[in-house]
Amino acid sequence: MMITFGAKGPSMNKMDELFPEFDTELLSSISDHGQVRQFSKGEALIRTGQYMKHTMLVLKGLVKVYREDEEGNEFFMYYLKPGQACALSMICAVRMEASQILAIAVEDTEVIMIPLEHMKRWMSENKSWYQFVVETYRDRFEEMLTVIDHVAFRKMDERLEHYLHRHVETTGNHLIGLSHQEIADELNSSREVISRLLKKMEQLGKVKLHRNQIEYLHSL
Repeated sequence: MMITFGAKGPSMNKMDELFPEFDTELLSSISDHGQVRQFSKGEALIRTGQYMKHTMLVLKGLVKVYREDEEGNEFFMYYLKPGQACALSMICAVRMEASQILAIAVEDTEVIMIPLEHMKRWMSENKSWYQFVVETYRDRFEEMLTVIDHVAFRKMDERLEHYLHRHVETTGNHLIGLSHQEIADELNSSREVISRLLKKMEQLGKVKLHRNQIEYLHSL
């Protein structure tokens, strides 16, 4: 884990590519005030109950965002990719509330951390930042509606297929290196149910099961 004060370095050179909606003034201000931080695979970027003093923009890697219950059970909500930010962390930061989410690096990840005072100031002074925050809220809200729709109205086999499709679409890799237990935990199911449904999907030609991997056979 490393923090660079004054957001410089290779990833910052791609800021205009990752965030094309940001104007020159905002990019310069982010470079002056942001802090680049690296997280190793499996490391928590945000923990449930943590008070947020920054918002984070993803520069490199992949992040999974979970909702955690009082017993520590995790429910997968959405991914964060380069060029994105976590809307829920923004809300908690602005309201000075404890985080209600857990964010874990799926692979080695680099983010730029924006101190709260600058985020608030840019909301009123910089149109490109304001539009980015609004679009971030909208995109994450739509993703959460999709999750709620599948939990409330879809059977587990449909939820599982959607989960696998979403994973492949996000990572760009048809080989899914997750155990049946990990998938069960993220879908709030049991390993036995997930294993049975995966076997059924294999019989239907939708997946191929390998040792410690699942190959998704459907085209995206």
